[in-house]
Amino acid sequence: MTKPKTQTLFLLSFTIILVGYFLVWLPGPAAGLQFWGLEMGEWTKFLGLGVKRNWFYLPPITLALCLLFFTVGWANGRTQTWLFRGVAVAVSLLAFPALEDLTGPSQSEYLSRIAGIGLVMLVAGLLTLIGGQKRPYLSQIRWGVIAVAGLVGLILPTLIYLEVRPFASDLMRLQLGYGPGFWLNLVGHTAVTLLAAWQLAKKSTPNMR
Repeated sequence: MTKPKTQTLFLLSFTIILVGYFLVWLPGPAAGLQFWGLEMGEWTKFLGLGVKRNWFYLPPITLALCLLFFTVGWANGRTQTWLFRGVAVAVSLLAFPALEDLTGPSQSEYLSRIAGIGLVMLVAGLLTLIGGQKRPYLSQIRWGVIAVAGLVGLILPTLIYLEVRPFASDLMRLQLGYGPGFWLNLVGHTAVTLLAAWQLAKKSTPNMR
């Protein structure tokens, strides 16, 4: 069972990721040119990035998966279990494309986002079927998936932002930096990855304290 202090650190990390997605990533010179994490994917639609721009929509998916796997071993009868899983599904829907995009000529570019949301819902359903089982291998899967999701949410959005930032700087004729949302996403996913890796290491080495 995860210690209360560790649970608090995970919850803080999850919160940091979510808050960061609603803060400015690209700090432009005026309010209309400052884009949240939520807006970055839409703003870069016409930059020729292809499916890579969907990487800006990864934080809701990776956070949702982390929230879901954090509930592995929790009984279905607990209010907390349904709260976490409900929030996870709701957060994943932040990546849902606009209906006009899904029916437009470039609809194939949005399939990965639909697949990500579908994966979240599939995991939520499977965890409900498993219920509160506490088998050792489930615990290892739990922390392993959270660590991988943390890495994906850390690396890919960072890479695509680093690719977009120079272009945006040239477009606005101003050297743009990194907004607070970018840093919070970096910090939150890094913390989740390290915490999960630590828990996985402790499960793999029973005598480890």
